[in-house]
This record gives sequence, structure tokens and C-alpha cells, in this order.
Amino acid sequence: MSDAQPEPPVHARLLHVHGRVQGVGFRPYVFRLAQRHGLQGWVINRRGTVNVHVQGEPRALDSFQAALIAEAPAPAEPLIAEVREVALENLCDFTIRLSEALEHADIHLPPDLATCAACLYELRDVSDRRHSYPFINCAQCGPRYTLIRALPYDRANTTMAGFELCPACRREYLDPADRRFHAEPIACPRCGPRWSFHHGTERITGNAAALAACLALLREGGLVAIKGIGGYHLMGDARNEKAIARLRLRKPRPHKPLAVMFADDDDATRATLARYVRIDAEQLALLRGSARPIVLLPRGAACPLPDTIAPGLDEIGVLLPYSPLHHLLLDAFGAPLVATSGNLSGEPVIGDNDEAESRLAGIADAFLHHDRPIARPVDDAVYRCIAGAARPLRLGRGDAPLELTLPFTLAAPLLAVGGHMKNTVALAWRDRVVISPHIGELDSPRSLRVFARTIADLQALYAVEAAAVICDAHPRYASRHWAQQCGLPVTTVLHHHAHAGVLAGEYPHEARWLVFTWDGVGLGEDGTLWGGEALLGRPGAWRRVASLRRYRLPGGEPAAREPWRSAAALCWQTDRAVPYAPDGMALLHRAWRLDINSPWTSAAGRLFDAAASLLGVIQHASYEGQAAMVLEALAATCETSVDDTPSLALQPDEDGVLRGDWQDLLPMLLDGTQTTAMRAARFHEALARLIVDQANAVRVRHGDFAVGLSGGVFQNRRLSARASALLMQQGFRVYLPRTMPMNDGGLSYGQIIEAAAVCPLHDA
Repeated sequence: MSDAQPEPPVHARLLHVHGRVQGVGFRPYVFRLAQRHGLQGWVINRRGTVNVHVQGEPRALDSFQAALIAEAPAPAEPLIAEVREVALENLCDFTIRLSEALEHADIHLPPDLATCAACLYELRDVSDRRHSYPFINCAQCGPRYTLIRALPYDRANTTMAGFELCPACRREYLDPADRRFHAEPIACPRCGPRWSFHHGTERITGNAAALAACLALLREGGLVAIKGIGGYHLMGDARNEKAIARLRLRKPRPHKPLAVMFADDDDATRATLARYVRIDAEQLALLRGSARPIVLLPRGAACPLPDTIAPGLDEIGVLLPYSPLHHLLLDAFGAPLVATSGNLSGEPVIGDNDEAESRLAGIADAFLHHDRPIARPVDDAVYRCIAGAARPLRLGRGDAPLELTLPFTLAAPLLAVGGHMKNTVALAWRDRVVISPHIGELDSPRSLRVFARTIADLQALYAVEAAAVICDAHPRYASRHWAQQCGLPVTTVLHHHAHAGVLAGEYPHEARWLVFTWDGVGLGEDGTLWGGEALLGRPGAWRRVASLRRYRLPGGEPAAREPWRSAAALCWQTDRAVPYAPDGMALLHRAWRLDINSPWTSAAGRLFDAAASLLGVIQHASYEGQAAMVLEALAATCETSVDDTPSLALQPDEDGVLRGDWQDLLPMLLDGTQTTAMRAARFHEALARLIVDQANAVRVRHGDFAVGLSGGVFQNRRLSARASALLMQQGFRVYLPRTMPMNDGGLSYGQIIEAAAVCPLHDA
């Protein structure tokens, strides 16, 4: 009788994995995991999803399956959709098979990833063959969205297709034990992209020489357009006031804040930044995360940077290097650099070498190019800490395209084309929605071309064709014009309903809302310009129950850049003299009295403009929101309590809408016995209390609800924090957008939420 133990049973399983499994080193990870568990099989990329066939002992298969999700590399977000027992195959090892393109894809596109610690170590290691190579990357880091031309994510479908791997890189690419195993953007100084420096007629090639020439010009106070991962930055010495003045004059960007890039010194980074800004551990983690956004941080008391970085403001937009070329640049320069978008103000960032030379020639003194094409330009994301959390003000490189799960399932794919300012677009199908990176203002032919290309790109990359289009109701928005001409069925959504929809989509567990949608202006359902509304209900069933007292804007749209017009409107409506009277005021007043080109509005954003004008702070704004931002910074300097600020009167109009009367603010704003800082602080306090008073009054009439704050006005940290605190003291559940921008950058997502509720476009 034999003592031999029976052979353990061998089983085979097929795992269907979806989620973010493209461009994050997932297949190499699966390969190594299978080897660790002693399994045979294969892994294959099928245009957005991954199939894994594994065979071995059941216990080993169970362990592998559990580890597949639990130990996935940080950028990956895998989900096992299905596991099936399948027939054994004649296999003796584990392999990565060539990708396949399926007709029905489940694609999750990765954003660009900041340089990882391992690659940074090699970048700074003089003995490494990639020492100081500006395009170092691996399976865990580097460009993705800006590199991918098509899926499946293989080198042939990226902008690296034209760079043939050298023998050394090919060995790494094929070695399962190497960090660069199947890393599609892999390169080295021998076979990869290269820098070139263009200064007038001078052309300097070679990475080291080009970097040296660029650094020399920056140290002399020059301005250089530098090509990165998602596009160009206009860069200059952040300590040099003359360089900053030239940049502002040339762009032109007279007052809008400029972002500043600081070197990332590992453990010393926080101490370095603390010389310039006030920063906590959470903000540092955001700065150093894989997205590496711009983060708005309070300026330090002894900040050595000139005030011209952010005139009139108490914050600086800070970012850290996110590509190896930025690390090399900042390490060598030894000081912070201005890093503002390489574009003409208001347009999308530029990513093409020739276009940069053509359009930025009047701004930059020189260009640091590289020869790796950018498939699609993407600007940097921007975050601000508001009401206790970091919130996006702009989606961009590192966090977009942003993929979210919808709280319902669509019956047909939808495309939402957003608003006119801070435009983004959203593509939704089944229970998924993808929001594009920031496109910008749709005022120029180039912006409209990028807008149309982004729409085409999203549909091509995700293999989804929209069946209908959602747009804003405003008849003059360029995004609506595009929708009407695209040939698909069109549904319009009111501007402020979309703002409310953002919150309802982010927090679907709340069934009933009172959302304060405060912004500049947007078309309301009565044909007037809304912007200070409180909407009760849910998507598809909003009812305006509170607002601000209406007033007429002299001249209409120009008021957004001329705060004195909003101030004049409030003064004329209450029979007060206008403190600031530019030439032509008498003629404008006559037109206003006759109701000529003076539309009615209830916009909270224009109230902030009026307050800034009445305080003598700003009469002409060079960028959107400047007056409100300067007013907020001024209020922060108030060192006196404003607890005695009186509440504004509430009065229902003929439709029962509770109107907050701004008239009570005017005597205080015009009271020269108080400091401007005190009056600015009282203005914020009065509006925060108005929100609470309106919420309480609506609750008495209509019962319980969650309170939301959504719209560009709530980017104001002082107002949002104070209103949230007061509302919570009254027992309200309070929400602000956390994943989407609360400004018009979130409209496309809100349009999807709203349209799905008002049309038979989704399954219950």
C-alpha cells in the first residue's frame, strides 16, 4: 500500500476586472502576483477591461483573488465584475498576452501621474543611466491622458510610438522583475524624447545644454515658455518684480494671481513652504499627491515674494513639481518660479511646439521645447480649502478626466456641454459619467476648437456615442449654439438647476434639498438674470423659494468687469448718489431710468462687485471675480468683532419668494467712520446670516431638508465657512460640492443629473 499523498486538485478561473486598470501598471502587477502564488495563466487587456485566467490549487486561487484588489498599486482602482470556473488550459507559466480591442468596451482612462519616488531617486542618482533625464517614468507614474491617442493602452497607441526602444529599455520593458515591465512611456537618454532651447535665432539641443541655457535666462530675469506634460507654462523668477511686471504686461494679465512652483525637497518641503505660506499636513498631502494640483494657501506674514504675485489678495497659488523636467528645473534654479498657463488669457493651454512659438512669441523671451507630442493639452487643477475641506475650483491635469458613478442608470448615453465660462463637458452612459478637464471661456475661435475636439475625444476614447445633448438655457452661450447645430436631440437645463444638481448628484442619500445657488448671473425660468436663489426640492422638481431683492444692471454684461455699474444700480434704485461717477454716467442713468439695456437681476455675485466699488476698493476688474476676491481678502484683515452686524430684512414678493433686502447694507458700506476692513467683514457676516434666516423661514413653511451651498460665490471661504457654521448651529445638514467645482466648471455634471430627472432617459 502506497503512502504517497494524492495530487492536490487544480482548478482554473477567469476573472473579469474593470475599473481603472489602464495605464497604472496593472498587468505587470497581476503577472508578479500570479508568480508569487505559483499560478499559471495569462492576463490580457481588452480595451478598458482586463481578463485574468489563473489555474492552480483552490487555496492559492482564493489568496490570489483576495490580494488582487487589496494589494493593487495606488493609481489602480480595480473591481472584479465576474469570476467563473473555466476549463484548464495547457499552460506551464504566466504570461501577458497582446491586447485586444472589443466592440463593447468598459474603458477607464487614467489621468497623468506625478513622478514617483523611485523614479526621482534614479533621476538624482549620478550612477544611474537615467540620471538627469527629464522624461524618466515607470509603470506607476508619468503621462497618461495627455499621451494616449487611442485604446487599448499600448505604446503604439501613444505619442511615444515614434520613439523606438533601445536594447536596454526593451530588456526592462520585457523583464517581469523590473519596475518598467510593460511601462508604455518608457524611455532613456539614448532612445527617448529630448529638450531643445529656442532663443531668437539660437537653437540649443541636448538635454543638459538646453536646461543650462534655460536656467541662465531665467536667472537674468527672462521669461521662458516651458513645455511640460499637459502643455506649456510661462515661467520666470517669482522673486523678480520686473520679470513679473513684464509677464503681466505681455500676457496681458494685469492683476489675476500667478501660480508659483516650489522645489520638492522631500522632508524639507513643508519647512521650505512655511517661509512663504501657512500650510497644514492635509494641504501638504494634497500638494504632494499624485495629482499635484495648484493649492491656494494663505500668504505667510514674512513671505518674501513680491505682492505683484497676487495683487490685493492674501493667498498664493502653490504647486510642486510633478514631472521630472520640473524637478530638474526647480532643483537647479534654487528658488521658486512663476508657473502660469502657457496661453493667451482665457484660452485653453497650448500643447503644440509650433503653436506655442506662434501664439506666445510676444510673451516669452525663449522656449524650452521637447519632441514628445501632447495628444491633448490639459491645464493644472486648482484647489482651495473651504469650510473644512479641499475643494476643486478647476479640474485639470492629474484629476481629470474625472470618472464618477451616477446614482441611476441611463438608458442612452448623454453629452452635457456645460456653460460659457470655466467650461467643462461631461459624457455619461449606463451608471458612469466622465467630466473633462477645464477648457475655459468659450469666447475665442481656439477655445471653441478645443471644446469641439474634447467632445470628440471623450466619445472616441471611451467608445461611447452620445444619443442626446444637454446644454444651458441661455440663448447666447456658445455651448448652446454648438448643441443646437450638432444634429442630436437637445435638452436645455436652467443654469441654477444645474448648480443644485451638482450637490444632489454628489450626495444622493439626501432626498430633499434647499440649495443656495449664488453666482454672477445665469438665465432664470422667468427670463431674468438669477444669481441669488434658494431652490427647494430635488432634481427635476426645483422650486425657487428665496432670493435677493432684484435690481437692474445698467449696460447688462459689462457689469461683470465694471463693479461701479453694480454699485450705481443699487444706489439709483434706492435714490442715493453714486460715490464713483465715471464719464458718461448721466447718459447711462437716463438709459437705466428708461429701462434700456438694463436687465433685472438677483445676482449675489454682482452684490459683491457693488460692495467693492462702494468701499472704493475696485471700480474696474481685469478678471472675473476680482472684486469679490479682493473684498474677501480685505475682510480677513478686520481684527474687530462683527457680531453686532444687523440682519437683512426678508420680504415675500408677489410669488411668495422670500427676498433678502440688500438695501440695509448700503448705509454701512458708505459709512466712512468705519474702516474698509470692518465694512467688508460686516458685508460677509450680513450675507451669511441672510442665508440662515432664509433657511429657517423656509423650514417653518416647508419642513425638513438638507442645505446646499453651490455656485461661484461660495468659492469665498469666509462666506461659506461662516454660513455653514451658523446653519449647523441651527440643526441643518449642510453640504458643499466636494468632488466637482462649485463654480461653472461643475455645470456639465449638474446638467446630467438634472436632465436625467426631467426626461425619460434612465432606468429606475
